[in-house]
Amino acid sequence: MVFSDLFFLFVFIPAFFVCYMIGAGIDKMAHSGDGPAGNAAKNMVLVIFSLVFYAWGEPVYVFLMVASVLLNYAFGLAIVRGGGRSKAALAIGVGCNLLILGTFKYLGFFARTLCGLGAEVAVPSIALPIGISFYTFQAISYLVDVYRRESPVQRKFTDLLLYISMFPQLIAGPIVRYGTVAAEIGRRRVTAEDFADGFFRFLIGLGKKVIIANQMSEIVDQFLVGGIGQLSTSGAWIGILAFTFQIYFDFSGYSDMAIGMARCLGFHFKENFDHPYCCSSITDFWRRWHISLGSFFRDYVYIPMGGNRRHQALNILVVWLLTGLWHGASWNFVIWGLYFGIIVAIEKYTLLRVKDRIPAVFLHTYSLLAVVVGWGIFYFEDFGSMLVFFNAFVGNAATLTDFVSQSALADNCWLWVAAVVFSMPVRQWVTDATGRMLSSCDGVRKGIFLMSRLAVSVALLVLSVALLVGATNNAFIYTRF
Repeated sequence: MVFSDLFFLFVFIPAFFVCYMIGAGIDKMAHSGDGPAGNAAKNMVLVIFSLVFYAWGEPVYVFLMVASVLLNYAFGLAIVRGGGRSKAALAIGVGCNLLILGTFKYLGFFARTLCGLGAEVAVPSIALPIGISFYTFQAISYLVDVYRRESPVQRKFTDLLLYISMFPQLIAGPIVRYGTVAAEIGRRRVTAEDFADGFFRFLIGLGKKVIIANQMSEIVDQFLVGGIGQLSTSGAWIGILAFTFQIYFDFSGYSDMAIGMARCLGFHFKENFDHPYCCSSITDFWRRWHISLGSFFRDYVYIPMGGNRRHQALNILVVWLLTGLWHGASWNFVIWGLYFGIIVAIEKYTLLRVKDRIPAVFLHTYSLLAVVVGWGIFYFEDFGSMLVFFNAFVGNAATLTDFVSQSALADNCWLWVAAVVFSMPVRQWVTDATGRMLSSCDGVRKGIFLMSRLAVSVALLVLSVALLVGATNNAFIYTRF
């Protein structure tokens, strides 16, 4: 089940909120005394629906996820009770998480690599559980933060299960730190403003996914899948630019939907994207893209290895090797990670020291070109297709341009314009302008703002639903990682 699915929108979500409100009523009746009511019944509803959500596509692997949570629950308690053995409990707990992830995600990859080197080993056929990279990293961050005393240990198994399995962020993030939501699991309050803002944020994400990303995916398939054998230079550029927009609006749209749904429930997730295509360097790009993954590797790998204090270049390369592997068990992801790792390491000693003296347009152009080349490496797991693409990309194609690529631009003009415009911080500009407009507390202005947002919400929902009817290309890209 995915967020941009008619069943999710019109069956799962309404059923969930009906049960959730019943749970809220039970919590209120069970409450006595001052202060806000607890969340026991609401949390149980959220856990049940999260497990149903995951089991809808992974009926077997839901037991793997529950077993993983049980394992980390036990290791979390062992860490706080371990005294001098706390570090050993942490090491074993993290090791078990990595073993589970390695078995399901990388065992087949390493076996195929050994076979390619001439070794006779059996290649296991293991299906990749959806979201295993995300919930495993959340579990690791929980254990480390408990060990560092940065987060409290969770003594209720169902509450830790809620943290790991919460369906808004379960299958494609963002990677939520336990400390971010620890207090809100037990006590949270949802205001009308929270719900309205969260619902609007969800619809923005839905629009990003359905109206832009899904349409861009058709252009990507046209040039980089069906048309790869007859690819012209212009077709290569159009195809990879379409993928550049597709992956951004697909993943940032998912993050918006997750953040919005969580806000409706009283949880406040941190931002996962900050308009990365407005970057001024590759270092800046990766501070803006998939922020939760970048902060994970920074806090749990880069800084413990020495960070900027010693062996900085080596630390960067190790982090980026792991970042590439995290995205997939394929050599193109390893190359992609090292490609960006080398650029980031070089920038540390060159570009970032003279950045203030270089015109912004040159920095932006260089950054976007490097990102687009990186997406070319990222997209093709087959090296034969990758070679064909890059040959065409640099001008070594049979034709420079063709009618198909010209039509892809002309027939989708609105889509390209929308993608460029909404890659910029339009929502922030509108929010700032609205804040200034409403600062006078004028009732008429507030009414205009609310009506405008309602109109935009209705338009996003209606257009998205219309495009979802009969859609066949609706999967989120990052669910496969």
